[in-house]
Amino acid sequence: MAPPAAAVEGGQAPQGRQQQQQGGFGLTGIIRMVVFWYFASKFFSPKKPTEPSALISNLFQKAQPLDMWLYLSEHEKFNDFGSESSLVWHETNIPYAVWGPESTRTLSLKYHPTESLKHNGSLYAHVFFAHSGFSPDPSDPEYQPQAAFGRTHPVVTYLPKSKADKKKSLLGSSPDSSEAEVTSKVWYLLSYFYN
Repeated sequence: MAPPAAAVEGGQAPQGRQQQQQGGFGLTGIIRMVVFWYFASKFFSPKKPTEPSALISNLFQKAQPLDMWLYLSEHEKFNDFGSESSLVWHETNIPYAVWGPESTRTLSLKYHPTESLKHNGSLYAHVFFAHSGFSPDPSDPEYQPQAAFGRTHPVVTYLPKSKADKKKSLLGSSPDSSEAEVTSKVWYLLSYFYN
């Protein structure tokens, strides 16, 4: 009878191991789910906005009077504030952030380009604003960086003319295709106002 008892013990031993393995698989499965959830929440969670290091505010108060200077130059970097030939428009006491019919300002002028500008040169508009009475020139001893700002915009941008779509049927011949090949290719540079 000893052999059947051994058989029973031998039969129960694998079943106990299976129960231990199932219990271990459950704990391992839970750990895997927690690790997967952690990494998924890190990768797919919405990004938290970073706190600004300093609060941002306007340089100018509403309705504060400003002076404006508009210079035209062929150089992208501008520092010739004393040149009267580059100064196109100067206006004083423009109220800041006051919108109305009197807020619109226009200027019509005739500009005579230089030879380099006629030969595919670039022209830039340099616009500067400053508190009334302050200078926009950084080399001025009374210049204050918190009282002025400026921007540079290209006036003319040269773009090539759009190309015609030339497709030819390879299966058949068309009589007008030879005429299209004979015409010479003429390239035009068109100037566009860049905003």
